[in-house]
Amino acid sequence: MTANDILNEGVSDFATRLEAMTSDEVFATMSALERHSEDDASDREETLSRITLVEKEIERRFPGQMLTPYRDWKKQQLLMS
Repeated sequence: MTANDILNEGVSDFATRLEAMTSDEVFATMSALERHSEDDASDREETLSRITLVEKEIERRFPGQMLTPYRDWKKQQLLMS
């Protein structure tokens, strides 16, 4: 799913779907949104609000670990490329 798909989805639908995603899907979503946030896009605020939702989901799944599981996943993806 691309960042544009995520941003076009209703916030409540996205939040509900986020809860049902696997950890890998959550991390891939975060990665897509981060990449999109680095673009000079007019939807920057909306992108950042979706990133916040994903961050909260990661914190819910991995209490007290901050974003360490995501950072570890990201490093692993770089090694696999």
